[in-house]
Amino acid sequence: MHVVVVGCGRVGSGLAATLVERGHTVSVIDRKSSAFRRLPDDFPGDTIVGVGFDRDRLRAAGIERAGALAAVTNGDNSNILIARTANEFFKVERVVARIYDQRRAAIYERLGISTVATVRWAIERVLRRIEPDVDGVEWVDPSAKVCLVERVVPSSWAGAPLTGMETAGAARVVALTRLGVARVIEPAMLAQEGDVVWVAVDGEGIDAFDRHLAAGPTPGGSH
Repeated sequence: MHVVVVGCGRVGSGLAATLVERGHTVSVIDRKSSAFRRLPDDFPGDTIVGVGFDRDRLRAAGIERAGALAAVTNGDNSNILIARTANEFFKVERVVARIYDQRRAAIYERLGISTVATVRWAIERVLRRIEPDVDGVEWVDPSAKVCLVERVVPSSWAGAPLTGMETAGAARVVALTRLGVARVIEPAMLAQEGDVVWVAVDGEGIDAFDRHLAAGPTPGGSH
């Protein structure tokens, strides 16, 4: 997949390098050419000097063939403008904006733009949105018997009960984030495309849970 990263600060440069390591092609846009010094010496991607919401600069970065864009400059307004340009004008499928103001982040989530507001986990969270098929573990108890995992809900589960994702004694959906708002799930709650669920899983059953999630709901709603 081709990814456009706008902003070559610590997050942007780290994200670009990690994406290349994972086999993606990457173009990086920044207003200052000196920012590209943060990239590895052997960085194989393109570097474009300019503002990230300039459509010509985005085209030069390959936006028209991009599967994802990450706007990770140091300005909330710029990041949202970049994200909306990519999403609404160029129809990029996966768009993530780094937002420092968490209150504003929730608003933009409601507009359909994934946001990352936590600096500490910024690179990991952006990667999770760009590469939803690359799953991670958020927490493991000291005995490694229980793990907490975060998963993006596949579109096949839209309209199905969240509890249908559970497997007896092995996986329990405990919370979800929808439109930027986290909540503890209720028994009758149905999944929506774009939901992010938090699931407590048996330490040895993560692969089985991921297969179950990828398979989608069983016809008739029985699991």
